[in-house]
Amino acid sequence: LQTRLQAGQGYGNTLKCCLTVYRNESVTGFFKGMSFPMATTGLYSSVVFGVFSSTQRFLSRLRHGDAAAAPSLADMTVASSVAGFVSVAIGTPVDLVKIRLQMQTQPYSKANVKLKPTAPGSPVYRGPIHCFWTILQKEGVAGVYRGTVAMLLRDVPGYCVYFIPYAVFLDWATPEGCISPSPFSVWLAGGVAGAISWGLCTPMDVVKSRLQADGVYLNQYKGTLDCILQSYQNEGLKVFFRGLTVNTVRGFPSSAAMFLGYELSLKAMKRGQTETNP
Repeated sequence: LQTRLQAGQGYGNTLKCCLTVYRNESVTGFFKGMSFPMATTGLYSSVVFGVFSSTQRFLSRLRHGDAAAAPSLADMTVASSVAGFVSVAIGTPVDLVKIRLQMQTQPYSKANVKLKPTAPGSPVYRGPIHCFWTILQKEGVAGVYRGTVAMLLRDVPGYCVYFIPYAVFLDWATPEGCISPSPFSVWLAGGVAGAISWGLCTPMDVVKSRLQADGVYLNQYKGTLDCILQSYQNEGLKVFFRGLTVNTVRGFPSSAAMFLGYELSLKAMKRGQTETNP
């Protein structure tokens, strides 16, 4: 729904988009492009959380001489930014394939845009692997990383308003005197952080989605700035808030589950390490 609302035409609001997708493509329309993100989400999440934690520990050791020292706000900001930079290297190709698969049945009706030989509205890619290799062969490595600048502008500040609110809300939700936060506190703090992050990142998420969807049948945008200007000139400021509701609503459960899984996994590994090396 998010991709259709941000990069598609004629979907209206969230409810209308949902009904349109179901009417035209049945239930399977809601799961287009799902396989590639599912296959890579473990690697992506482990890299992001690993880079964030490692950078935070490195900064604590550098500043305080102790990797376990409580990080400052500046340390968390730097660690979040580094995690955002690294995440783009993995996330851009995955998002590109997902969006191309989701948008390949989107009809284009603009008369002033030169269309590619494939008829608009008909499938171009047979699946995620075929989509990836087709883009790589036709557009090269630059094509695979289409939308990188927009994704950097989304993810670098996005992870700052992801990890920092998580730490703040987790501290707030943990009763004073507790050694470690409860699973519910972790779940709640993760969900709130996810909703905040995705909500604030929606404008640049719209630009990223449009840039990556561009190229299935046509090439409308020359770059990030051109996409911003064209979108604003054609649809006004409100275009940058398309998908805001979907982003915010999905951000809570997905991030809550992500942080809960991360914290529980860390606890389990530390417990196992303690039992192995008493």
